[in-house]
Amino acid sequence: MDPSTLFMPTYARDGAAMVKGKGTYVWDADGNQYLDFGSGIAVNALGHCHRDLVRVLKAQGATLVHSSNLYYSQTQNELAELLIANSFGQRVFFCNSGTEAIEAAIKFSRKAASASDPEKYHVLSFSDGFHGRTYGGMSATAQTKFQKGFEPIVPGFHYAPYNDIAGTKAELAKAKFAAIIVEPLQGESGFNQATTEFLKFLREYATANDIALVFDEIQCGFGRTGTLWCYQQHGVEPDMMTLAKPLGGGLPLGAVICREKFASAIAPGDHGTTFGGNPLACALGAVVVKIIADEKFLAQVKSKGKYLAKKLTIATVGNSRVSGIVGTGLMVGVRLTEDPKAVVGACKAAGLLVIKAGNNTVRFMPPLTVSRKEIDQAVDVFATVIGAKAAQAG
Repeated sequence: MDPSTLFMPTYARDGAAMVKGKGTYVWDADGNQYLDFGSGIAVNALGHCHRDLVRVLKAQGATLVHSSNLYYSQTQNELAELLIANSFGQRVFFCNSGTEAIEAAIKFSRKAASASDPEKYHVLSFSDGFHGRTYGGMSATAQTKFQKGFEPIVPGFHYAPYNDIAGTKAELAKAKFAAIIVEPLQGESGFNQATTEFLKFLREYATANDIALVFDEIQCGFGRTGTLWCYQQHGVEPDMMTLAKPLGGGLPLGAVICREKFASAIAPGDHGTTFGGNPLACALGAVVVKIIADEKFLAQVKSKGKYLAKKLTIATVGNSRVSGIVGTGLMVGVRLTEDPKAVVGACKAAGLLVIKAGNNTVRFMPPLTVSRKEIDQAVDVFATVIGAKAAQAG
């Protein structure tokens, strides 16, 4: 049966089904091999079928897959300890995805604020941000294209220009805010980076006005930018941080890392999840954190990220279809002067998987374990595609 007749049309998919992955490569049912520079949208940070993940997957899968959050889980305990030890946080909430982590952060922020003022429930986010597809996440996403047809959005959400201190001050003056949510490095909109000055302003304002500062590191966290957390590059700590994507080693797992001040406002029954913090996913998550948090590993990510950006810069210099290279670490984007859809399709046909993003950006997010040889191969394919005429790239 044609798979396009089986599913709700929420994705524009084509080609044969993917059936196998190893390292930086995946294969489809027709036997085609691809260099995966999308990493399952930044999920496969350690590549496909990493030996340590496979080992733990087999062992935990034969021991305990699910027990529910009515009880403590040994693997959940271990992962929570690792996340707290390697971040600013004091408490952890596990869920299943990034958008669920955003939902939880919104609820935690509002619950904490409601104790002092019932009108202090407003949430500020920023232009070009993306925070998920649920109603809370969509309402926090300052892009009407994601909201169109699903109105009305959740009340109390406000938007300010990204990296604009004056504009942010003006918006914050309009209501009583419970939370400010920001991506230190925006993913879905094409790797826009927050300035240190902007993040420091948000930290100072949030502290002075008793507002929860929430960093969304769902895509830019876990070593993707060359440090374990993106916020470390700015010397600015949030009150909460939302995580997902690579956290579960390929299985659904999200988290909110939180300061005690906000955790203390929550009581049993205020929030919950049936599957969040699944023992199997948490066992894989512990492997992910242990490997990526290693300073030598992170140094390699930073080095390979610079190498990728340099290779892309050299390969595209003078190309009128390219307006610039953006991003940091192994979160590198090529900005085009045209819609990247045809270029992304041509890359796939040539054996390279890359992802389209906003602002006409092609995202390069290979596994953090990618080799320089694989980077060379990917850039060679992209250079060939982008060097072709626009009509040929489709």
